[in-house]
Amino acid sequence: MRILYTIGIWFYTLGIRMAAAMGHPRARQMVAGWKQVDGTLGKLTDERPVAWFHAASLGEFEQARPVLEAYRQRHPDSQILLTFFSPSGYEVRKNYGQADAVCYLPPDLPGRVRRLLDAAHPEVAFFVKYEFWFNYLGMLHRRGIPTYLFSAIFRPGQYFFKPWGGWCRRQLRRCYTHIFVQNDESLHLLQTNGVERCSKAGDTRFDRVHQIAAAAEPDAVVERFLQDYEGPVLVAGSTWPPDEQLLSRMRGDNKWFPERTIIAPHEIHEEHLRSIEALFPDSIRYSRLSSSTSSASPTSHILIIDNIGILSKLYRYAMVAYIGGGFGVGIHNILEAVAYGKPVVFGPNYHKFQEAHDIIELGGGMTVDDHPDVSLLRKWFTDDKVYQAASDACLQLMRRNLGSTDIILNTIEK
Repeated sequence: MRILYTIGIWFYTLGIRMAAAMGHPRARQMVAGWKQVDGTLGKLTDERPVAWFHAASLGEFEQARPVLEAYRQRHPDSQILLTFFSPSGYEVRKNYGQADAVCYLPPDLPGRVRRLLDAAHPEVAFFVKYEFWFNYLGMLHRRGIPTYLFSAIFRPGQYFFKPWGGWCRRQLRRCYTHIFVQNDESLHLLQTNGVERCSKAGDTRFDRVHQIAAAAEPDAVVERFLQDYEGPVLVAGSTWPPDEQLLSRMRGDNKWFPERTIIAPHEIHEEHLRSIEALFPDSIRYSRLSSSTSSASPTSHILIIDNIGILSKLYRYAMVAYIGGGFGVGIHNILEAVAYGKPVVFGPNYHKFQEAHDIIELGGGMTVDDHPDVSLLRKWFTDDKVYQAASDACLQLMRRNLGSTDIILNTIEK
């Protein structure tokens, strides 16, 4: 079975190389990044131990970050190797100061796996959420390197638990020193399939968003946009066109809808920004307001965030947050808003996200579709008691789930 898996990875790698040769930008970034791995690994020294953290992309890095930084604090003599699979993670965090070396993960082919492990000599390896590269896992196991998976979620429909998934299930039992899962359902699923070295530790994103909210500072541009305005604010984060179209309809149909809205789209290329401006003619871009010395025009009621990296601190200005992605493959990070005690609204495709189920159950979140029932949303904006209960539910969810990082590291160190 491993031979078939390796053949599949070989063809997958070939496909990326072919896409790069045809000019696909993300594929070109990956292939160029693979060529730089050996040079990056040369930054590590043989005199100090190496802890290897791997995250698929930027979202998984945010889950890894509290564990990585706490590990570095507890083990100051260790070097940190951080690898990414996706350009969307590597390109944003390639200069991350808490890691001694940051690079792409080379393809999961035996020769490339051996080269990375021979160069880095990790004493411990951490994978985040759902990164299952079986040649890496197998070689880490054969070399006796403790290997951990954390913030993991498992579902009955995954290939591990299919009738033909026996080999993959054996890798879970064999290759991981310990698996830390987010919820009871995942724990039960692993245990009933013979994975004994596992436990529930929760989702480390709660620790991360708590850190972000505690350290967030005011944004001067947003402060100018909201100057002399005392009404409610909606912050819409990581939006896609269907989200923006829905917000435009909701705004036009409801007099109680906030006069001031901040929209931070997931993609900020010019075509997308212009489409938002067409939906909201009374908008102004963050960059244009930033370059001006005056406050926003009285006719500018929508602020469009046309940069990357500030969304998490903008939720502090919200009364309610709308989280995008729910009309596509799945919602984006609702916890960044929940950490501030802000009730959240999101589209219908949220079922793979445990935190979304939890916040709806507690009363701090709601889902909307193309023809939404907005009665609860209206109450959040117009009824102080209803709003306060929703806000308290968000903070309750945070309190309930903090501490995953310490659970993971304390278990490892025992």
